[in-house]
Amino acid sequence: MRRLRLLAALALLLLPIRLPLKMEYQAASILPLPILPPLPPARTVERSLRVVSGTIARNTTLERALGASLDATNIHYLVLTARPLYDLARLSVGHPFDVSLDTDGLLAAFSYGIDELRTLRVKRNGDGLEAQVETRRYDTRAEAIAGRISSSLFGAVEEAGESDQLALDLAAIFEWDVDFNTELQPGDSFRVAVEKMYLEGRFARYGRILSAQLVRGSRTLRAVRFDGPRGPEYYTPGGVPLRKTFLRSPLKFSRISSRFTHARLHPILNVVRPHLGVDFAAPIGTPVRAAADGVVLAAGWSGGYGRVVRLRHIRGLETLYGHLSRIDVRRGQRVVQGDRIGAVGMTGLATGPHLDYRTIRNGTFVNPLTIQPPPPQPVPASARTAFEAERDHELALLEPAGAIVADDTPGPRR
Repeated sequence: MRRLRLLAALALLLLPIRLPLKMEYQAASILPLPILPPLPPARTVERSLRVVSGTIARNTTLERALGASLDATNIHYLVLTARPLYDLARLSVGHPFDVSLDTDGLLAAFSYGIDELRTLRVKRNGDGLEAQVETRRYDTRAEAIAGRISSSLFGAVEEAGESDQLALDLAAIFEWDVDFNTELQPGDSFRVAVEKMYLEGRFARYGRILSAQLVRGSRTLRAVRFDGPRGPEYYTPGGVPLRKTFLRSPLKFSRISSRFTHARLHPILNVVRPHLGVDFAAPIGTPVRAAADGVVLAAGWSGGYGRVVRLRHIRGLETLYGHLSRIDVRRGQRVVQGDRIGAVGMTGLATGPHLDYRTIRNGTFVNPLTIQPPPPQPVPASARTAFEAERDHELALLEPAGAIVADDTPGPRR
């Protein structure tokens, strides 16, 4: 009897395992190409396969996306097979997928675009499934782009055949020295050496800006990127950080509708009184940024200012942001330069949407456009040799002749 039991158990072990009773799961390691040979696309596994393609909709699970094509058992096996490499419960809206079915309606292959570089692929292997993540790499090229301003930086970048993102990235480098809302004029120009990233020969996105030049009349500003002791920053060719203690404007792009003055006719009260700030006209909801690192002194309603945020900075300096439509910080909170603290509105005594921006030094209002903040610290002596080598390389991308202009003198603003 004991021998018969052993023979019966052995026979059960030797039986072939078939779907949907049991499945083998083989998960390949995540390896970048070209070490990992690419799998054939799902729609070319067999000519007789039925292929269903689509994108993930909002609030959609894998079962909802594939339910019309696969039964719950096949979907369950698909999820278990993929899980060591990617959790298919984490689907992203708009990402593409393909599912290939054989003539019996069973899963033959499945693919899902995890992100721009990675694709999850699952395919039939005998009676089981195997999964792997196919990884592509960007082809990164440093390219020089130049343009001349006729109306705005955005327009000049577009005329050069590039997208708005490059204009935003370029403005972010020089925003401590140039108010792009008011100070650019027709005839000014820019040059930029930027990494452009390609996938399969097609442009995908911008990478790092390596060096940049902005010519404003007789003044030339240059910037080079250097990964120093304090992390990546942009410096002048002389080694002075472009990042200043204060931003030139708390709004990225707007226009000045009223300047600092001791005598202005108030548009609502109809009396002449001082306007000890600068008004930036912008649509309601435009993000308002902290002009410098600091602590929130006040965040709430303040009479004619409407919703207001007031920040305390170093060396007795404060900034005030009035007429906000919303406030995104609280009293006592620490903020970093560039953090969003609220949004443009027209609360309080305001005839239209704008930001009333004011600067206070030791209790006295001063002109935000002319204040001289504390100077930044230059590249330390210990990193000077490395900085100069990187500077020469990056500036050569702008000037084929290799000429270096180390002009750190601010010069007159116009």
